[in-house]
Parts: sequence; structure tokens; C-alpha cells
Amino acid sequence: MSKKTNDQPIFLYLAWLVSVIATLGSLYFSEIREFIPCELCWVQRIFMYPLSIILGIATFLNDRSIIKYALPLSIIGGLVSIFHYMEQKIPGFASIKPCVGGVPCSAEYINWLGFITIPFLALTAFTLITIFLFIARKK
Repeated sequence: MSKKTNDQPIFLYLAWLVSVIATLGSLYFSEIREFIPCELCWVQRIFMYPLSIILGIATFLNDRSIIKYALPLSIIGGLVSIFHYMEQKIPGFASIKPCVGGVPCSAEYINWLGFITIPFLALTAFTLITIFLFIARKK
């Protein structure tokens, strides 16, 4: 007899865990470090925060049907993160869509190791969530 293992629930859990860490990280930067979010940071939050809730519920209920709703959020959020990161790191790119109010989107509150910025952290989270959700949806 061969044992069938079902590792998919762990990937749903990992996607949820990454979304919670990313949400708490963004709240840490804005509420504790008092970094004012720019327009693109708010858009990324709009895509990340719901993932913390819906993936948490899906993980608790072991409901993989939620993946079809969570994947678009993580993919679109990742695309916004790529655009935001390009605004920070590619000279002249920020002039394509300049932020009109508040903090400029090209501002870098952190710049660890010369390339890790807040949009890079968000991109990493969205990418991990997307990968984990694709693995979790396989039967």
C-alpha cells in the first residue's frame, strides 16, 4: 500500500503566513516607524490586507476554492510592486506617473544592502504568496 500525502494545506498556510507578516510589516513601518505611505504603497496595501483575512479563513477551513479569488489579488499586487520598485530604482522612470500628493513614490525610507526597499519587500511577499497558491491549487 502506498501512502498518499496531501501537502497542499501547508502551502495555503504558508501563503497566509506570508500575507500576515507582510501586513504586520507594513503596519510597523507606518504606525511605529511613522513612515507615511505613498500612493502606490496604499494600492499595494489594498491588495495585501484582504489576503490576510481570506487566506486565514481558507486555511482554518482548509478551503482551497478561495485560491481562485486570492491569486488575482497577489498577482496584481505584485505587478504594482514591480512598478513601484522601478520608480525607485530606474532613473527617470518616476516621471512616467508622478505621485501628485504626499510622499513621492520614488522616496526610499529604507535601502538595505542597496536594493531592498519597502516595495521590494512587498514584491517578495506577493511573489511567495503567488507561488504557494499555485502549488496549493494542484491536485
